[in-house]
Amino acid sequence: MADAVAIFSGGLDSTTLLYHLRAEGHSLRSLSVDYGQRHARRELDCAGRIAADLGLEWRRLDLTSLVDFFGSNALTDAARGIPTGAYSADSMALTVVPNRNMILLSVALSWAIATGATAVAFGAHGGTYAPYPDCRPAFADAMAAVARVCHESSLEVWAPFVGWSKADIVARGAELGVPFERTWSCYRGGVVHCGECGTCLDRRAAFEGAGVSDPTVYRPRE
Repeated sequence: MADAVAIFSGGLDSTTLLYHLRAEGHSLRSLSVDYGQRHARRELDCAGRIAADLGLEWRRLDLTSLVDFFGSNALTDAARGIPTGAYSADSMALTVVPNRNMILLSVALSWAIATGATAVAFGAHGGTYAPYPDCRPAFADAMAAVARVCHESSLEVWAPFVGWSKADIVARGAELGVPFERTWSCYRGGVVHCGECGTCLDRRAAFEGAGVSDPTVYRPRE
């Protein structure tokens, strides 16, 4: 079994990732990052609580100074509105934070090297719609190759869900007793999930597709 650093947003996918890796017997540290996402406070509060419940070392890293380098996107630019409705090519383009996962993985690899961990894990997954470029198998494979040569000792990058749908992740989380009601997905970052943005609709559909009761509190539809 390995000592690993898991990138952990406090969302459904990365929370299931923690439970999945623990079930496999790995020793874990968790890393959450504030990169200026408008829902940072909500999701990182969830991450801190879940990590504490699991007894994991948890670090929260401030990378908000990078916001100006991300250009205009709906996640880090308050002047842009969060698109509503199911994911489409146009709506996904609006919520792309350029090269986000490479940045997060680079930091996680540094922490892994510094602490003697041998692997870094992230919760990239597939879906009915083409996932973000930095969630696809080609990206995960490329980062795994980088990890093998970025330091004198070879490291690994794990993306165990990269070939899974979100419904598959929900099904696995249900098997492991993941507290889905304590995770956060909504890009708007309100008191409850908006139920209208792409990630909320994706979350709803995943529970339905997995045949698992959805415990998420959504804002009532008008």
